[in-house]
Amino acid sequence: MIEVYTSPTPNGIKVPIALEELGLPYHLHRVDLSNGGAAVPELVAINPNAKIPAIIDRHADGQSVTVFESGAILIYLADLKPGLAAAGAAARAATLSWLFLQVAGLGPSFGNAGFFLRNDPSNRVAITRFQGEARRHLAVLDQRLAETAWLNGEAYSIADIAHFGWVRSASYAGLELSEHRFAHEWVKRIEQREAVQRAIARCLGESPA
Repeated sequence: MIEVYTSPTPNGIKVPIALEELGLPYHLHRVDLSNGGAAVPELVAINPNAKIPAIIDRHADGQSVTVFESGAILIYLADLKPGLAAAGAAARAATLSWLFLQVAGLGPSFGNAGFFLRNDPSNRVAITRFQGEARRHLAVLDQRLAETAWLNGEAYSIADIAHFGWVRSASYAGLELSEHRFAHEWVKRIEQREAVQRAIARCLGESPA
């Protein structure tokens, strides 16, 4: 059984979506982030950085594996069961390239843009920097999706799951998703997937965990 510590945030929904898509059993622990992750001892025990998401994969033989950082967790899950990472060398390389672009680029730029817009709106240097990077990353994604239905060029994968949560929340970074046709259509396709709907509902506490 996989125990998931997460919240209904753009980063937090990634892991439940992957688990639902793969059909892997899991128990979801919804983490209240109002006082910060450091205030949740169970989370800190898995992730010393006290950030969600984090997982414990408890094996039948009594052994367990802990994984933190969303990109690392997505790779770990994709290696457990086929379906979300391409088998061919080229498509797998593309999957990992787009996955790491999200965790190192698009996600931080969106997050920082949103933070300064809400908490320090007079800081035009920070807002210009991070919102500009968020817009640039979204344009890169939109161009890729103009060329192919899914980011790795082959099939829906952990790369798409990683980007989805942030792109659907583009307004958080002060961006208008509808101005990016192909990314907008891609978000709508993913939102229609039953596994995605189940995962988001569970993160929101709208169905039994």
